[in-house]
Amino acid sequence: MAAAYPHNHSRHAVIMVVVGCLCFISPDSIYTLIQKLDNNMKWWLMTTCLVGFFYIFAYPFWRKAITPNYSNFSIWYIICLLVAALYHLPNFHPLGVDMRMNLSLFFTTFISSIIILAVFHLVFLGLWYIRLVSPAAGRRPKILTILQNCTVISIACCVFYSMCGNYALNESGTFGRKDSLWKTGERSELLVKDECKSWFAQVGPTRDHSLLFKWTVFGESSDELSPIYTLWATFIGLYIANFVVERSTGWALTHPLSAEEIERLKDEQRKPKFLDMVPWYSGTSADLFKTAFDLLVSVTVFMGRFDMRMMQAAMNGTREGAKQEDFLYDHFREKDDFWFDFMADTGDGGKSSYSVARLLAQPSLDGRTEDSSITLPREDLLLIGGDLAYPYPSPDTYEKRFFYPFEEALRPPSWYKEEHIAINKPELPAGVSDLKQYDGPQCFVIPGNHDWFDGLQTFMRYICHKSWLGGWLMPQKKSYFALHLPKGWWVFGLDLALHSDIDIHQFKFFSELISDKVKENDSVIVMTHAPNWILDYYWNEPTGKNVSHLIRDHLVGRCKLRIAGDLHHYMRHSYVQSENPAVVQHLLVNGCGGAFLHPTHVFGNLIEAHDATYETKAAYPSILDSRGIAWGNILKFRKKNWQFDFIGGSIYFILTFSMFPLCKLDHILQDDTISGLIKNLVSAIRDAFMYMVGESYVSFFGALILLVAAILFVPPKVSKKQRVIIGVLHVSAHLLSALGLMLLMELCVQSCISNNLLATSGYHSLYNWYRTVESEHFPDPTGLWARIEQWTFGLYPACIKYLMSAFDVPEVMAVTRTKICKNGMVSLSRGGAVIYYASVFLYFWVLSTPAVSLVFGSYLYFCINWLHLHFDEAFSSLRIANYKSFTRFHIKKDGDLEVFTLAVDKVPKKWKVDSHWQNESRQQNYQLSHERQYPSKWIANPLDRDPVKMVQIVDHFVIQKDEAVENVAVAENHH
Repeated sequence: MAAAYPHNHSRHAVIMVVVGCLCFISPDSIYTLIQKLDNNMKWWLMTTCLVGFFYIFAYPFWRKAITPNYSNFSIWYIICLLVAALYHLPNFHPLGVDMRMNLSLFFTTFISSIIILAVFHLVFLGLWYIRLVSPAAGRRPKILTILQNCTVISIACCVFYSMCGNYALNESGTFGRKDSLWKTGERSELLVKDECKSWFAQVGPTRDHSLLFKWTVFGESSDELSPIYTLWATFIGLYIANFVVERSTGWALTHPLSAEEIERLKDEQRKPKFLDMVPWYSGTSADLFKTAFDLLVSVTVFMGRFDMRMMQAAMNGTREGAKQEDFLYDHFREKDDFWFDFMADTGDGGKSSYSVARLLAQPSLDGRTEDSSITLPREDLLLIGGDLAYPYPSPDTYEKRFFYPFEEALRPPSWYKEEHIAINKPELPAGVSDLKQYDGPQCFVIPGNHDWFDGLQTFMRYICHKSWLGGWLMPQKKSYFALHLPKGWWVFGLDLALHSDIDIHQFKFFSELISDKVKENDSVIVMTHAPNWILDYYWNEPTGKNVSHLIRDHLVGRCKLRIAGDLHHYMRHSYVQSENPAVVQHLLVNGCGGAFLHPTHVFGNLIEAHDATYETKAAYPSILDSRGIAWGNILKFRKKNWQFDFIGGSIYFILTFSMFPLCKLDHILQDDTISGLIKNLVSAIRDAFMYMVGESYVSFFGALILLVAAILFVPPKVSKKQRVIIGVLHVSAHLLSALGLMLLMELCVQSCISNNLLATSGYHSLYNWYRTVESEHFPDPTGLWARIEQWTFGLYPACIKYLMSAFDVPEVMAVTRTKICKNGMVSLSRGGAVIYYASVFLYFWVLSTPAVSLVFGSYLYFCINWLHLHFDEAFSSLRIANYKSFTRFHIKKDGDLEVFTLAVDKVPKKWKVDSHWQNESRQQNYQLSHERQYPSKWIANPLDRDPVKMVQIVDHFVIQKDEAVENVAVAENHH
């Protein structure tokens, strides 16, 4: 058991144990098992159901690494509960497996290992403190590492005992085990003899080890040393020896590693530190609770009382109106051929955000169409439409979820310092005196609703008071702005805050800018975070009245395009010729910058906006693909959102709390027909429901609160009556599931009690049984156990006793349940009631968490695909990193605006360092990364999945600048 890489050794040891158990099952045992299968059909069915539920519960964790984290804890947790349940069932009796002895040996060995290793580590730390060992010894070992190694040592001892017993090899070279794992037979005994002899050579009598005579454990024959003890001592000695050599001599720090190990360590260091997608349904995320709290404070407390936009206007003197340089930027207008990009809603998953940032950073992109390829140069300007980091705007989320992916895609200048605060923007590179002279990419950003959750504090600090987003220069000083682009094109970046509208100071600035600067034949692109045209039509509730007033009555037909994010998909709606003239020609939403995907099939083909009709011209992903993706709520909800267990499992337990225990269940299984059995089950569920409504308090009020929450959870898009109906059906499905699982669990416990498999003795049945057989299998003529008990003041046997009781949850539950059914709940003390409900909760948690996820996921699927409700909730649950895109604009020399939307269907999961990037870094030290041919550090692994190679053009159209609004001629090439 090496201490350097304990988790790898633990994984290998567990695999060896499993394989060893399978190899030692003899054909005779399998034959006996098959013979008795018919007689044990009921128990095998119960075992199958039990293992099935445990497998479904553990499914989200199986592929995770065996490391000390919650996933690893969950696996060990369910293994303990499963073994505790299985050892009471009679299924393993035909195999000759004595589960009680193995479990008793496991806990005894486990406690002994912990005590020995704890004492060893304390002594070693003491030696380090007085400087008798190397300074490297001061690094404290992880407690979970010690526990995991103790577990594997104990499992190894139990496996050996199951195969070979506690008999040492006698002088004749044979084993004398009385109750072997296998049935008697020449072939089986030869197998036992050969395998056990190959594992352990002769240990010898205790007279050969007189110095250790008083500190040894005996085998079951005469004065032979126990092979279990020698095996355990060997493992403990190897652990201690390895730890001492590593820590006291610094061997692990100085010993040369092999080429394979060096390469493996390099690969680990070369992996990017991209964060996973935000778990929106996590019941343990502090960020999500903080987001909800701050949103509540922002909306209910500060809404209408404090607005950062008012502060910006006040600090800059709004009386100067459109002359304010902090809001107006015109350094692009003299360029002849101009390219700019738009993306929004980044800062969720690191891999998806980096994929988009990598595409933006490339010197050029070859966008694939159905039959050709178009080469597009890098943008001069990047526009970001808000929601820069999820779920909450904090320095940590901004740095890790937003800045880091962009910095890895296009590095900031060599002189840039992360802690630097820009006071006088723009801060230009040396040798550049004016923004017009700077030829690198620039970036302007508007805030989204998530950026406003903290009152825009983090946005102002990281956007308005920093000069670089990776290799993109940020001249921006305020949260809203106007950009004067070439050929009479303008971009108005509006800040809608949490009001979904611009404030009066912002309206004043843009209205005066229009009257003073924007010419009659100019064209304007209005950029907002929220796509009011889609959301207003979907919710049937108009918002953004000031924005509409600005576009309709001040721009008067000069707004050719509106762009927005917020919805994490791509959709373009274009004006349909009708009696009402178009206020805006095209409405474009593209929020595929890195956040989870939103559906496209719920918003309809035709929408009404700005008193005109608009038709869907492009959607990504397609309507058909969007419908298919929604199936994931049924199939993958729990795998994607296993943290939801903390919420769902607790809800189901509250719903059934008052019904435990169900004492009179024998009548349910008395009917031999399937129809009769189903009828009895339905009747039992109905009776449990009526009891909950009529007599319980906790479960009834829990169900009532759940019903109110379910009704409020239904979006207000539908009528109040429909919301009540949907909420009632939703809660009814959960109640039926919870009561059915409770009934199933109680039937299993009742069957075991009726067949004397549970509740045969008190709470400490396993420990009491072990003490009765301990002297036979582990004789102690020297009184070693008595001395240990005396030296530990009784703690050693007490630890074993209560650890066994804590493990044997089914027995504790059954004993208490029997007491309640016989004498009533009043017979229990408060502590006894807590112990009973805690034991029930442990098993009911395993049964209920997969069920609640299945019911809730099915509800989301039904609502999104049939009722077109919960478009946010039903897709945030899937945490889809794929289907990412951005839009690239080209102002042509003739003034027309050509629009390309580029997308990648699949976001790579694995990345490696780009060798071309490394070579460029070694050969030349670039001051500005946009001058490099290979600006991004990471490429996909394998390379053929890299976004640069997979990018495609999903929409392409041209807005002709000089065409009248009423007779719009749009050259489209929709792919």
